[in-house]
Amino acid sequence: MKFLDLAKVHVRSGSGGNGCISFRREKFVEFGGPDGGDGGKGGDVVVEAVEGLNTLIDFRYQQHFFAKNGRSGQGSQKTGATGDDVILRVPVGTEIIDEDEETLIADLTEPGQKVILAQGGNGGWGNLHFASSTNRAPRRANSGQEGVERTVWLRLKLIADAGLLGMPNAGKSTFLAATSNARPKIADYPFTTLVPNLGVVGVDAAEFVIADIPGLIEGASEGRGLGDQFLGHVERCKVLLHLIDGTSEDVAHDCEVIINELEEYGGDLADKPRITVLNKVDALDDEERAAKRAELEEVAEGPVYLMSGATKEGVTEVLRALRAIIEEARQEDRRDAEEVKPWQP
Repeated sequence: MKFLDLAKVHVRSGSGGNGCISFRREKFVEFGGPDGGDGGKGGDVVVEAVEGLNTLIDFRYQQHFFAKNGRSGQGSQKTGATGDDVILRVPVGTEIIDEDEETLIADLTEPGQKVILAQGGNGGWGNLHFASSTNRAPRRANSGQEGVERTVWLRLKLIADAGLLGMPNAGKSTFLAATSNARPKIADYPFTTLVPNLGVVGVDAAEFVIADIPGLIEGASEGRGLGDQFLGHVERCKVLLHLIDGTSEDVAHDCEVIINELEEYGGDLADKPRITVLNKVDALDDEERAAKRAELEEVAEGPVYLMSGATKEGVTEVLRALRAIIEEARQEDRRDAEEVKPWQP
């Protein structure tokens, strides 16, 4: 299935049905009177986050979604039928952004979470509603309320605990394949990974999700290579795993390039906890390992781990470091949730 993380959709809710003007005309009924029913409510346009989806590809082939109009009221106090809703099912982690591409309408981060994108119009009142002691035979009814029409953007940001960063061919996909059941494409040429991949990783009886995104190069914030369009998929991560190719001639420069691209991207991405790893150490001798590790420690924040995704050397230590940061972040989230929990008697 083709991966798509941005889609533009046009939606319109249903208009309400018109109220009815009607009077009772029945045999053997001495006094008639108004009996016009109300119009039915128009259908809503609802967006729902569901499990089992990881792309917005469905919205490439259908961009217009119109809910049904409510039916008009009828005589004998019959209310018109309500219009059917339209439900847009999207992956968990989808943001709904207004047409200006800046205003965030909703962020669906949990399965089953719903938001009404366009409210259906109310049905108009029939003449029965206007009857009173001084107006026994009203000849007026309301028209149904018009539906709402709007254009929005759907942007998917994958839900993952850790995100993989690095230059092309830094070994990100190899690491993901070695630690999870994910099977990303692996080859010896740049930009092998063209779309983000997710993998569930386990260490010490604990599991967490890692996201692998296409590699970054210098100038990615200006659109070079595949650009920084996929960095949004690691915005939700609790920790970033920065892999650096140990066979590179200047590992310190490679590290600085990625850090600079994070800062150019903006937001709090550059401030997230980051673990720096010198990868592919199976191709280095002890002297080269020590020298390149020292170079990295001068520019990287925090310690530098040595690892080889191909031979799995040092992989467990890196996973444990990731797990420690993720567990700490999860505990903070639980504490924050308890603090905002509403008081109950």
